[in-house]
Amino acid sequence: MIDDHIVNEVRKIRDELAKKFNYDADAIFADLRKKQKKYSNRVVNLMKKRSVEDSVALHPGR
Repeated sequence: MIDDHIVNEVRKIRDELAKKFNYDADAIFADLRKKQKKYSNRVVNLMKKRSVEDSVALHPGR
């Protein structure tokens, strides 16, 4: 198996996060929800409806 430093770093951070919450998935997600509320202006809403004008601007010529 290839030793990928990026994958290793992600796994290390994931393990640190899990340890912080005693490997309790509910506690991890509760913290994520709290951060989502706190930083709601930084969260992308994929369900936001686009206007026709927005769609045309994103895809000119369609």
